[in-house]
Amino acid sequence: MQISGYIGRGEVMVAREGGRIVGHVQIIETGEGGVFELKSLAVRPARQSEGLGRALVTAAITRCRERNGQRLIVSTATADIGNLRFYQRQGFRMCRIVQDAFGPSSGYPEGLLVNGIPLRDQVVFERDLGAD
Repeated sequence: MQISGYIGRGEVMVAREGGRIVGHVQIIETGEGGVFELKSLAVRPARQSEGLGRALVTAAITRCRERNGQRLIVSTATADIGNLRFYQRQGFRMCRIVQDAFGPSSGYPEGLLVNGIPLRDQVVFERDLGAD
């Protein structure tokens, strides 16, 4: 899987409860002027559905705007229904499909399922940072 290729890049913001990290968001520069990528977003399972993911995305948007960002992109599997719903609810819009992004050539075993759907394609979302 591709995490090792980007784990040390960009900026990571965390949500804490006391001294414990309960979620994080990672943003990186894409190399295209004014465009950032939300590369990683995670909330501890026990704390999901409490608004932490939404708050982390909001923090990422604010940080990108502070850095003169114009667009924020994020990608996820087309099979991940929960992520598709989540990102659209955060104001992201689908802009591109990458067919066969998940498979042996990118480090994923053949035949993986997400929500009973074969893990194959990737959807790229974008959010205009000038819009609220």
